[in-house]
Amino acid sequence: MSRRTENCLVFGGLGLLTALIALLSICVGTVFLSPARALELLFAGEDELLGVAVRELRLPRTASALLVGGTLGLAGAVLQGYTRNPLADSGLLGVNGGAALGAVLMLYTGTFAHVSLALPLGGLAGALAATLLIVALTGKAGIASLILAGVAVSSLAAALTSLVLNFSPNPYAGMEIVHWLLGSVADRSWDHVGLVLPFMTAGVFILFLTGPGLRALSLGEDTASSLGFSLRRLRWFVILGTALAVGPATALAGAIGFVGLVVPHLLRPLLRHDPARLLAASALGGAALLTGADLLIQLLPADREFKLGVMTALVGAPFFFYLIFKIRKEYP
Repeated sequence: MSRRTENCLVFGGLGLLTALIALLSICVGTVFLSPARALELLFAGEDELLGVAVRELRLPRTASALLVGGTLGLAGAVLQGYTRNPLADSGLLGVNGGAALGAVLMLYTGTFAHVSLALPLGGLAGALAATLLIVALTGKAGIASLILAGVAVSSLAAALTSLVLNFSPNPYAGMEIVHWLLGSVADRSWDHVGLVLPFMTAGVFILFLTGPGLRALSLGEDTASSLGFSLRRLRWFVILGTALAVGPATALAGAIGFVGLVVPHLLRPLLRHDPARLLAASALGGAALLTGADLLIQLLPADREFKLGVMTALVGAPFFFYLIFKIRKEYP
């Protein structure tokens, strides 16, 4: 089978799967709709209550899941390709932790009760602060220094978040913080999506620019340099793109893990382990995975809705067990 045919099958299948899951996500809710009825309410512009609910409640939730899942999947593929570490994901650089800390501070101070967009704004500010700290720590050093800086910033953000939880003014504030940290795209509005979309778009664009460099880097740093790729510029693209894409994603949906780890692993064999082709596939796969997880949450017959971060962790943990057994087979 030719590479072009493989690309058509993989990307066509992923695109179709993502569109199908997104449509089902719009159909599911307090009132279940058929796909035809959902599309009719979506595009007809009817002012009836159900039509408003589809356009202003269900569609922003689905759009948020698609955006967050796509950026996490893409960032995971970029970081795994750059560090050549199959366990790398978007949390490696500490941007997730910084964004989470910024949003938690908005909850701790009560600002979110007075400003509707306080959580995403706080998350964006935290992601920016984490990025600046990583840049200051890394300097001109290489990949190892970047990983160490990311671990340090992530640990610091986690410690400060725990400190805020420890000093939360009352149990209700603490519960609000814990619930947000578990991750969710429920009750997201078009205002939330519109706030983070420009940053995420810029980040995704920058991350896609790393494709050729990642392909060359898979042959080794010396080979990539001899082919004319600037490793320093590639590093800045990885840092800046991850910060602009993942920071707003965390600000929008909370702390959601495993998407950037699982999706590239699943898709890499289908694309002949090509780091450049894996980027778009991981974006589509991440969007499908997170939207599917949110769809499953809505279908579960539970008194209280599952949190999205819990659902992705339940998917990701068995995948870690699979990796462990796979590695054990390689070393008899």
